[in-house]
Amino acid sequence: MLRPAQLLRIDTIASHITENPATLTVVLCIAWILPGLIGHDPWKPDEAYTFGVVYQLLQDGNWIVPSLAGEPYLEKPPLIYLSAALTALVFSPILPLHDGARIATGFYIALTFLFIALTAKELYGRDKGWVATLMLLGCGGLLLRGHQLAADTALLAGLAMGLYALAMAARRPLLSGLWLGTGLGVCVLSSGLVEPVMLLLTMAMLPIVSPHWRTRRYAMCVALAVPVALPWVIVWPLLLEARSPDLFADWYWVENIARLKGLLEFTPGENHFFYLKVLPWFAWPAWPFALWGLWAQGRAGLRNPAIVLPVSALATFLLLLSLTGDGRDIYGMPVLLPISLLAVVSFETLQRGAAN
Repeated sequence: MLRPAQLLRIDTIASHITENPATLTVVLCIAWILPGLIGHDPWKPDEAYTFGVVYQLLQDGNWIVPSLAGEPYLEKPPLIYLSAALTALVFSPILPLHDGARIATGFYIALTFLFIALTAKELYGRDKGWVATLMLLGCGGLLLRGHQLAADTALLAGLAMGLYALAMAARRPLLSGLWLGTGLGVCVLSSGLVEPVMLLLTMAMLPIVSPHWRTRRYAMCVALAVPVALPWVIVWPLLLEARSPDLFADWYWVENIARLKGLLEFTPGENHFFYLKVLPWFAWPAWPFALWGLWAQGRAGLRNPAIVLPVSALATFLLLLSLTGDGRDIYGMPVLLPISLLAVVSFETLQRGAAN
């Protein structure tokens, strides 16, 4: 079995790391997350408008109707704005407001690392979680976008929770139902009604492609997820509708239903192959390991639940993203989750040089 000690040549340090791979992974995650969060102004338009909404929320305290420069701004539900406002207040004594707000991004990325490790542990064994986390951490797409104050980081954490729940549904249906409902809720309250379709499609596909999920335990998991997700899904829209029916109608029909309808409408100028084109650099270095894992497992692997789950998630995530035709790399971060899981499958069979 490949151990992290094999990546080093100092015996004392290597033996300690071999015995404590989770500790090394936590240290590396902290070293990856923190430096990009503080000490700079908001980057690019995504951060600028997100922090603008957060700043307005801190000024007027109105989280039900997010606003930018005094005008309602309903492109995203308020989860990221509330989270960033909270961390901005907590860290305001020692950090500028925009740096404090960006700590919320670090929180959601840390959750993503945690749940992708738990998913890999559930699928591949106790000693594999650190590999999936480091594969995800190393991806170029996450390095580019993972430090930005944007709702997509919260969405990523919600999807990671959902994959973890699906991985353990057959073993612990009640706990997995709680995490599945929470993951769906985080997805909805961070991004709206379109992006969570990625997780819903995965949930629907799994019983079709594998008997592992055609069980009463999986049905219990899904049934429990519905009431758990409901508060996340309905409380803010109900409050928004009570505050302003017109604004609620704009959010519901323009930002959600129109986008859902647009998935089935193919118009000139949409780049439906954008995410396939950017994967070679966006998912580097995880994708070569993922391909190796699929090749090493062969056709028999497609009957293995540990392969079926990430392959199904990758297919549904790519399908929905490609149908939207938006063509922005920040929207492609979800595909890094199943690719990082697949990269774990046959990692231990690699020679040390390839692993390095």
